[in-house]
Amino acid sequence: MMPAPEDFARAAEALAGARFRLHGRDRSTGLDCVGLVGLALADIGVPVQFPAGYRLRNAAITGWCDLAPANGLQPATGPIRRGDVLLTQPGPAQHHLLVALGADRFVHAHAGLGRVVIQPQPHCEPPLAQWRLALEQEHLWQR
Repeated sequence: MMPAPEDFARAAEALAGARFRLHGRDRSTGLDCVGLVGLALADIGVPVQFPAGYRLRNAAITGWCDLAPANGLQPATGPIRRGDVLLTQPGPAQHHLLVALGADRFVHAHAGLGRVVIQPQPHCEPPLAQWRLALEQEHLWQR
């Protein structure tokens, strides 16, 4: 049985309160936004491929966006749904991932607050990308 977007949203929500740590991949030692998305996917049984070599600020991230389909996510459009992953740009050369808990609530790893938090969408600009679980790609869960 494939996980549902609701399972993913619940897994991400359960990580609220974890410490922030750049390149963090473990709830006990800390998570960054990539770690949050990856760990929530892993918690629902999706095999995860993490990117390497990124910093808090990156001029170009196109190569890393290619990992979304490899991690069971497909491009999405339209209204934001619970379980969607949004790529935002809160500042110059700064990119950030958030997991939607609804149209106006998100969980994300907040470097400034030093924690994974739940809050309204913290960025006003429209997202650069939006993904959701690729329910058609069963092979991802059969590895």
